Amino acid sequence: MRWLLAFCLSWSMFAAHAGETAYTVRSTEVKARPFSDADTLSSLPEKSRVEVLERKSSWTRIKSDSATGWVKMLSLRFGDARKKSGDSGLGALFNVAATGGSGSTVSTGVRGLSEENLKNPHPNPQAMKELQRYATGKREAQGFGRSGKLATQQIDYLPPAR
Repeated sequence: MRWLLAFCLSWSMFAAHAGETAYTVRSTEVKARPFSDADTLSSLPEKSRVEVLERKSSWTRIKSDSATGWVKMLSLRFGDARKKSGDSGLGALFNVAATGGSGSTVSTGVRGLSEENLKNPHPNPQAMKELQRYATGKREAQGFGRSGKLATQQIDYLPPAR
């Protein structure tokens, strides 16, 4: 009985946005199939209104005034495009479950760390060694950015604290 409830709940979360309105969060290519190398049918500008038809993996099939096709799920925001802050309550739960994000702007923080923890850090060499396994070189990072059609942006280092 529990497995049936779990199945129904998980299915309803992923089907929650079918038939809903969404808006593009950036200029977005509409693909013929749910693959990065699929033919591009058209391009939608930022804040374009679309109707969600279905979801498949990290892709969403949409219908707009100009095209019907597939866009990356993370290129869409569900709800009102003019809304400045993320969803709240049950809507946010379904948005997180269906899209992997709340639609809110991401910020970095130190939640769970006290001021004392920050003043007296205790390095973890094993954790640092584990993180270094994910390091990549400049050439690989630039190649990854080009494959995702990301623009290069130069960010200067902050001056040292005084």
